[in-house]
Amino acid sequence: MAVSHNRLELIQIAEAVAREKSIDKAIVVEALEDAMARAARSHYGHETNIKVEINPDTGETRLWRLMEVVEEVENESAEILLSDATARNPEAEVGDFLSDPLPPVEFGHKDASSAKQVITQKVRDAERERQYEEYKDRVGEIISGIVKRIEYGHVVVDLGRSEAVLRRDQQLPREAVRQGDRIRSYIADVRREQRGPQIFLSRTHPQFMARLFEQEVPEVYDRVIEIKAVARDPGSRAKIGVMSHDGSIDPVGACVGMRGSRVQAVVNELGGEKIDIVPWSDDIATFIVNALAPAEVSKVVLDEESERIEVVVPDEQLSLAIGRRGQNVRLASQLSGFEIDIMTEEEESAKRQKEYAVRSERFMEALDVDDIIAGLLVSEGFSRIEELAYVDLGEIAVIEGFDEETAEELQARANEFLDKEAQQLNEKRLELGVEDDLYHMDGLSAKMVIALAEEGVKSVEDLAGCASDDLTGWTEHVNGEKKHYEGMLEEFRIKPDAAEELINKARRAVGWETQADLDARAAEEEAATENA
Repeated sequence: MAVSHNRLELIQIAEAVAREKSIDKAIVVEALEDAMARAARSHYGHETNIKVEINPDTGETRLWRLMEVVEEVENESAEILLSDATARNPEAEVGDFLSDPLPPVEFGHKDASSAKQVITQKVRDAERERQYEEYKDRVGEIISGIVKRIEYGHVVVDLGRSEAVLRRDQQLPREAVRQGDRIRSYIADVRREQRGPQIFLSRTHPQFMARLFEQEVPEVYDRVIEIKAVARDPGSRAKIGVMSHDGSIDPVGACVGMRGSRVQAVVNELGGEKIDIVPWSDDIATFIVNALAPAEVSKVVLDEESERIEVVVPDEQLSLAIGRRGQNVRLASQLSGFEIDIMTEEEESAKRQKEYAVRSERFMEALDVDDIIAGLLVSEGFSRIEELAYVDLGEIAVIEGFDEETAEELQARANEFLDKEAQQLNEKRLELGVEDDLYHMDGLSAKMVIALAEEGVKSVEDLAGCASDDLTGWTEHVNGEKKHYEGMLEEFRIKPDAAEELINKARRAVGWETQADLDARAAEEEAATENA
């Protein structure tokens, strides 16, 4: 094959490849130019800088040798002295290129094979880029495809012009998928990898269910009804929290549909997964009570600061509230974002009595008072010595049987106790070798610092090297069983975001990260969460 081959045929080939691979014709033409330049270098010398241009309309091909203008020649095949260059072009400067036209060259079998590899690679790279650009903004959509093959349990899905992967852990349990089946999935992620862009699908993602309801319920699609939260035990059971922006429309009834037709369509797509549709409430306690249905709830005790709630149910409702293998309460917890402790009325009564006794004893010991005064303080809602020390005197004086003088005496004893305790804690931290910077760090109490020191964290730098799980605790599955590892500050009920902030503060203090670094990372995590 010569460079002076049939020009029309060359353009026709470029157009056909571009059409078949759904890429720009200019990319194919550029690949042909690179292939020809590489083949030409094998004739004129591999160090020679060859430029090829193909007219995309006519197919006319031209070759040049480029020579870079330099002050001292090191490569005679690709460089020319400034003095020689100015003799040819008076305006030439160092760094410019002079070009010499070259005659056509004949391509041998080896050149043609090499050119084919270059073109194939260029076209493949362009096809991968086109696939990434096409799907990167479609994360969160439902897409339909044909099962192409199954590899080690992972399903490869043909999307038409691209392939996607439905990994084994993203498939519904006990769902039989065969080659040739049409399958709907949620686009969970699209990312560049060494072998090209990968499209990852999911049928277990909570938002897959939300998108299915959008397709089946017009009110959800039109945003008249909003799906506020989704929790799933894929293939078994799920809960979704819904609210209506139109007071005349019942969100639960709209999602269920006439005779259950709408929700049944979603259930069928998810292989029989049972779905509880829960009316949303801004009052988290009310929402959790709704989420625990069909169990009846007698009482709730909410702790918003630690995002925990105690739910009290009649004895006969306990198993119903917890659900099979804890499924009902687990899904309600996922749906609300609160940790839910369920107990019977009898258990709750025993717990309250125990708490009453423990707090009373604490007040008796710290304030040197009898059980009657301690009991009155506990009954009025005081649970810690700190509350008594810093509360307004009037709140103590109004307790039946107390007066202002009594209130002043109790508060004075509380402050005296706390001062003595602080002195003891300071002595203990000095004994443990805790550095001053950590001891006086905002967000850490003296008791927290002692707890950290007993685990080997004695400086701000030590804290900077921790992960949030080290502070809050974490749970793993070991040999099929759940195992909980206690965090250094778990007894203080520190939340993950508060633990993360403490660690970030420590990292800023020791210069490991700047605020800009932390902000950039937070933005990345937020973007990943939104895509999820």
